[in-house]
Amino acid sequence: MVAYHDDEWGVPHHDDDALFELLVLEGAQAGLSWSTILRKREGYRDAFAGFDVECVARFGDRDVKRLLDDARIVRNRQKIGAAIDNARAVLDLREQTGGTLDAFLWSYVDGAPVVNEWTDMSQIPAVTETSTQLSKDLRKRGFRFVGPTIVYAFMQATGMVDDHVVDCFVRTG
Repeated sequence: MVAYHDDEWGVPHHDDDALFELLVLEGAQAGLSWSTILRKREGYRDAFAGFDVECVARFGDRDVKRLLDDARIVRNRQKIGAAIDNARAVLDLREQTGGTLDAFLWSYVDGAPVVNEWTDMSQIPAVTETSTQLSKDLRKRGFRFVGPTIVYAFMQATGMVDDHVVDCFVRTG
């Protein structure tokens, strides 16, 4: 967890496949600990074709069965189905907007990380107005497992929001 915090959490991501990976992992984490998901991350990468959006969007019933039998990931039919549906939603979003998942997501923070001024971890919210709006917009576009809390955790993980407390050495602001 320390290495994840120090090297990954809050680092801005702009690659669509990397953003898709974190969206899938944040959704998979629902009801579980993040450490559980981190331990399974390599299994997810292998099982979900390196989070190649185009490849995952083509997954069918045979792939769902394979994934449900794969102990390296969280074997939850709804979460697996959401990951596949979300890959398809990414492709639809690209087609409808002519842009990227990256451009769509980062538009919610005007293209730059929101740097918060928290002095204590207890001040960090689980949900914000922005995560609530992004959650609604993602759901309208067919994404699943993207409630406001999951979306806020995603925003933190992808660097859209810098929630490192002011005295954290990793903080960008």
